[in-house]
Amino acid sequence: MVFPWLRLPFLFLFHLLFASAQLCEIPAGALELIQTLNSELLKVAGDESQEPNPSLYLALRLSSQHNLEKEREYLNRLRDVFQPQSSSPGMPSDLSPRKKPGTGELALYLLALRAACQDMDTPEGNRMVTRLKLLLNKEMKQIGHKEKGHPITNYYQYSLGILALCIHNKRTDPEVIRKLLSAEHNGRFYHHQTLSVDTEAMAGLAFVCLKQSPTYPHNLQVGVRRAVKRAKAKILEARTPRGFYGNIYSSPLALQFLSAVGMRQDQQEFSSSMAALRQRLEQGDFQNNLIRSQLLPALYCKSYLDIASMVCQTQTDSSIPDLSLQKPLGIDPTQNISVRLEARKASKLLYQNVLVVPLGSTLLDVLEAAAKYVLQPLRFETQKTLSGPMLTGVMGEKPQEGERRYWRILQHPNSSLDQGEGWILACGAGCRGARRCHLGKHLWGRHPNMDP
Repeated sequence: MVFPWLRLPFLFLFHLLFASAQLCEIPAGALELIQTLNSELLKVAGDESQEPNPSLYLALRLSSQHNLEKEREYLNRLRDVFQPQSSSPGMPSDLSPRKKPGTGELALYLLALRAACQDMDTPEGNRMVTRLKLLLNKEMKQIGHKEKGHPITNYYQYSLGILALCIHNKRTDPEVIRKLLSAEHNGRFYHHQTLSVDTEAMAGLAFVCLKQSPTYPHNLQVGVRRAVKRAKAKILEARTPRGFYGNIYSSPLALQFLSAVGMRQDQQEFSSSMAALRQRLEQGDFQNNLIRSQLLPALYCKSYLDIASMVCQTQTDSSIPDLSLQKPLGIDPTQNISVRLEARKASKLLYQNVLVVPLGSTLLDVLEAAAKYVLQPLRFETQKTLSGPMLTGVMGEKPQEGERRYWRILQHPNSSLDQGEGWILACGAGCRGARRCHLGKHLWGRHPNMDP
């Protein structure tokens, strides 16, 4: 017989293991900026025209301020999408308004349920955990025994799946973990000699969580501890002179990881990067909601690991100011600019045209304008994702099932776009996605932040 009081010390220990390594000291003047970001994400959560995103819910739950009623309403919307059978009892079990979520989406939803302090020891909860384990095993088999093998999705989602199981204190197949360790050790998170910082950070968060779970073989634990050190070293090495890790969009997850490994706020690598992100937020450079939802916890020196220690009963409603962040400066939408748009497959020219579009147009605006051009219309295809539109085809050219090809978005003559604001553009099988950035001085677009 196990007495209930005997469980309390272990539960307390579990919370201590996953507690934040530091208290966050927010500088004077920065709190209102962070509260404003919180307010804007709450507005997005209240917009029923947008499909709910578990990443946004995680940001609201990890905030130090809460509108509990809106958070509950948003969680119910997430359930309608991810658990339609449970929210609609009359719906047949084989029917669903959307396809079943893949590894990354399901992992984020499971993290959202833990952030809501939901009991997962239910038949439905166990089914979702089992499904995530099955998805990870399929990913593992796809990687195979080859040193350069790939998961079905990518290592970002693979890491996210392992993290979600760990946060729920569910055991992951050790071989699944070994594949991630091998990928990290062999530099599989690089693309064209450039580190995918957000992939490294997500894998690092998974490793930190596993490091604190004493249920795996000793040799695996040794490998995990080494991987945490390697991930930290690689991310610090990717720091730019302006204080970003990779670029401004991968920096929020990088800071989440650095918070999780206990980097002190007074260390230059941490404090300068935090200040740089706050400055770019104030300037309006964060417009994509997925990135903003990763940024809010980072500004509070929190990470997804803090979800494991969340106690919902202690949370109370807060007064969150109804303010708006400023939009990017220097854009006059009454002016027009000329844009030369080309699409190539290797040396073959697929499309070429010069278009006149309003100053401040997004890359999507340019593509849509080209598609409407009567004399020479551009044909392109996109796919909806939690991160935004994903570019899947141009002029009939698109990856076949299983191919790891993608579209690169370049600024003349051959430089990749790596900064900007809100529109996500992903590009073919196997890539994680992309965000919006400067094309020249005034046009917003972005090339893919590749996940191998």
